[in-house]
Amino acid sequence: MQFDFEKMSGLERYRLLLATVLPRPIAWVTTRGIADAINAAPFSFFNVFGSDPATLGIGIGSKRPAEPKDTRANIRANEQFIVNLVPFALAEQMRITSIAFPKGVEEPKEAGLSLVPSARVGVPRIAEAPVSMECTFMQEIALGSFSLVLGKILMVHVRDVAVTDAARQHVDAEKLDLIGRMEGGWYTRTRERFEMPAIALEDWKGKP
Repeated sequence: MQFDFEKMSGLERYRLLLATVLPRPIAWVTTRGIADAINAAPFSFFNVFGSDPATLGIGIGSKRPAEPKDTRANIRANEQFIVNLVPFALAEQMRITSIAFPKGVEEPKEAGLSLVPSARVGVPRIAEAPVSMECTFMQEIALGSFSLVLGKILMVHVRDVAVTDAARQHVDAEKLDLIGRMEGGWYTRTRERFEMPAIALEDWKGKP
């Protein structure tokens, strides 16, 4: 089956991308909005794109034409944000923060989440999240109704119990128990893994 994106609407392309690019990590973004209200919202068009400088990107849509979602508006205004990662234990709280609350409503309060101060930026992080990345705004690339927001990672907080060797940056992924976004209302856990070490060139040349 072929899908010609040139002949499909934006919504149709969106649905197909959600159904095929799987699984997707979730950026649970906290920002500071109007009257210092703290906004929290999940986005699954998200990943890291470099380490020097440490860069992450989030695809953030619009509420309506010419009206960006609160997260994007807040990042534009303050140029600071936190990307928290979502463990299985907080899946329901993450779902609550995806509700289209009116501007100014603090989603962390609605979901019963705790906030703690960050070290480098003025936006708090979600205390219960096993990983939180403090970021400053780098660049926004307009992509029609979406924008790709790039951020520079200044500080990463990782739950102590998941760090097996801090000096070597070793983290036990199973203890993070993160979830990923699938299609529709489906999600997946990241505990089921398989190992496939890289093949050295000399090993490949020497195989029978």
